[in-house]
Amino acid sequence: MRVDTLSPAEGARTTAKRLGRGIGSGLGKTSGKGHKGQWARSGGGVRPGFEGGQMPLARRIPKRGFHNKFGKDYVIVNLSNLANLPAGTVVDYGFVLSNGLAKEVKNNAGLKVLGNGELKVALTVKAAKYSASAKEAIEKAGGTAEVIE
Repeated sequence: MRVDTLSPAEGARTTAKRLGRGIGSGLGKTSGKGHKGQWARSGGGVRPGFEGGQMPLARRIPKRGFHNKFGKDYVIVNLSNLANLPAGTVVDYGFVLSNGLAKEVKNNAGLKVLGNGELKVALTVKAAKYSASAKEAIEKAGGTAEVIE
């Protein structure tokens, strides 16, 4: 292979349209821009979302909600997800994600365990937060609920 023989892959490069080069080219006279109007002018056209001067949809619809930039999103797992695990299992953030027990959350602040479901096996659970019912159920089953940061 030589540098002077290199060329782009077939179809990777397209030739530029040669506008205004006679009627036979199909792009002569107005160069494919039609007659007059905003789109025919140099620098013509409108910005995205412009609706010809009427109030745009984005401004007609009422604003709702609030996004707390200091809020924390936790990866949530219920006791029902942990019920089928063997006794003595150490359940932490990595274990939950690697076994598909919960979905990962963007900008998460760790693992939170909720008390939905019944737990009959003793587990060691390491999480950032627990609901009161979850902590009670884990300890009632003979396990430990460790709070980690």
